[in-house]
Amino acid sequence: MKLSPLLVTAFLATAFAADLPVRQVVLYKHGVGYFERAGELRPGEGARLDFKPSEMNDVLKSLIVQDSSGGKISGIRYDSSEPLTEKLAGFPFALSPGAPLSSFLDMLKGARLDASIGGQVLSGVIVSGRQTPANAQQPERELLTMLLDSGDLRTVDLASATSLQLRDADMQGKLKEYLSLVNQSRSTEKRGVYIDSTGAGQRKIIASYVVPMPVWKSAYRLILGDAGAATVEGWAIVDNITGEDWTNVRLSVVSGRPVSFVSQLYEPRYVSRPSAELEENRAQAPTVYGGVIGGIGGNEMAKDKAVMDARLFRADGLAVAPAPAMAPRAMAAPSSLASTALAEELGELFEYSFPSAVTVRKGESAMLPFLQQKITARKLLIYSDPASAHPLNAAELTNDTGKTLDGGPITVYDSGAYGGEALMETLKATDKRMISYAVDLGTRITTQFGSNRDIVREIHFRRGVLTARQAIQETRTYTVRNADQKPKTLIIEHSVRPGYQLMGLKPIETTASAYRFEVKLAAGGTAELPVNEERVYDTSYQVSNLTPDLLMTYVQNKALSDSARKQLEAILTAKRSIADNDAALNRATQEFTDLTRDQDRLRQNIESLNRVSGQQEQVQQYARQLATQETRLASLRDRQAELRKKKAALESELNALIEKMDF
Repeated sequence: MKLSPLLVTAFLATAFAADLPVRQVVLYKHGVGYFERAGELRPGEGARLDFKPSEMNDVLKSLIVQDSSGGKISGIRYDSSEPLTEKLAGFPFALSPGAPLSSFLDMLKGARLDASIGGQVLSGVIVSGRQTPANAQQPERELLTMLLDSGDLRTVDLASATSLQLRDADMQGKLKEYLSLVNQSRSTEKRGVYIDSTGAGQRKIIASYVVPMPVWKSAYRLILGDAGAATVEGWAIVDNITGEDWTNVRLSVVSGRPVSFVSQLYEPRYVSRPSAELEENRAQAPTVYGGVIGGIGGNEMAKDKAVMDARLFRADGLAVAPAPAMAPRAMAAPSSLASTALAEELGELFEYSFPSAVTVRKGESAMLPFLQQKITARKLLIYSDPASAHPLNAAELTNDTGKTLDGGPITVYDSGAYGGEALMETLKATDKRMISYAVDLGTRITTQFGSNRDIVREIHFRRGVLTARQAIQETRTYTVRNADQKPKTLIIEHSVRPGYQLMGLKPIETTASAYRFEVKLAAGGTAELPVNEERVYDTSYQVSNLTPDLLMTYVQNKALSDSARKQLEAILTAKRSIADNDAALNRATQEFTDLTRDQDRLRQNIESLNRVSGQQEQVQQYARQLATQETRLASLRDRQAELRKKKAALESELNALIEKMDF
């Protein structure tokens, strides 16, 4: 039988597949690594790359293959992987984790089985398997019912069985195959990717791809000197978990986080198809019809550095003698490095490339220096937590290295000794950042919250609605006590509150969440920093609902113009007239009610006295009182009618005034 050329090529590529060694590694901060492999292939030889199953999705998404000797890449093949659930779906049974033996045997109904129980072998077919729950008389049991070869049905306790053997060879094979597939799914063996390249003579193949990798870590040493001089030293920590050595590779680390994700390309993908049938095959469903029915407030960052003109004094009011100068200590020396990494911008990213070839054995990690350079650093204190009584020792770093400093921990050496540790986010070139590394116990800070004042700033009236723009002013005072006999510079971070604006004092800097104020502290001195803030808000009222007393407070407000004041005074006069009229109407109504109630009492007395002899004189007296009250009631009815008519006229005048008001 003659084989086709295509089958011969495929066979040779698989049988004679060369490995391409790693030549370059680039590690990123978002969980991937870029690898480049290169090697020469002999005529008829293919290339093979081995990967973990967990790496295949990223390899298939990112793989690029080049033939630099003029050949062509004819194809890329790889060991495929079908999902375990799909592989097991065709078996007549399933082994769920923790499922009892009786449940598995129940799925093998009709299979022949030999069960060794109490020294006796029972042969037959499986009828069913089940569990019985525990009760007071017996524990939980697993039972198996078999149809024996003798024709008897027998139920046995599986706990007493010493062995079970399937006599059906086909069923035995399926069980072994099932278990083999489950075991293979846990395997961590490599998956092969085969590169087929056509062309005569030797060919140079370059393959590059991205796979999941641990992020590289950066760690810094900051050695503080005098007068803002400092040295920053950066180390990159890398981990080789690929399962092969990196021998003399070009290694780079990149600061930045490109977008990356996992797309399921390796496992075969199955699409759920919808069920479809003709409309005429469906029964008509009944129709149910419904029934009928009818942004940072505050000042902008100051352009010039504003230093608070704080009041400086000692608690006892005496001058402070300068402390004697201390002998200088030896500064902590930077590491002796052979070389550092070459820095280069990569679009929005920043790359550090190590100039010498790097070797990292499999399963090992390495710490490589990528930076050692002078940097501008200003020592100061920073106070950000109102719950704390002490500020923190800090340094203001200005990145004048010309390079991006990747985020990471910083060990600070201050005055020749270990000073503390800090954590810094990624710092771009020319950017500035604060870091804090220790608590300054020689400085104490207290805060006091001042009283509020509610001020009416503006008053507007339109369409019957009065809107008052009001302001609440609040003051937080920071009192700082420097117990050390040396001057200090303190940065106070005052939180930005939504809706509040600073009054008067301007910060030297503003962050997304805080204003920064700088305070100069004298040796042994005290300083105060009052921060005034204001919140402006609007309150609206329907003028028709305002009482004369509340309206009077707005009439007297200084923020009101003369024209607006006259209009409000007219409204106030009208509302007072209505209030006086209402009071008179209420009095008339109350008197009418009292007289009516008194008449009822008199009529009851007259009715009682008429049934008693000799009381005619008293009855006549009550009758005269009733007549007098009737005259008064008639007068009150007329008074009520007059007052109601007057109220309607006054309200009409008020509504006309409200309609004309606009300021």
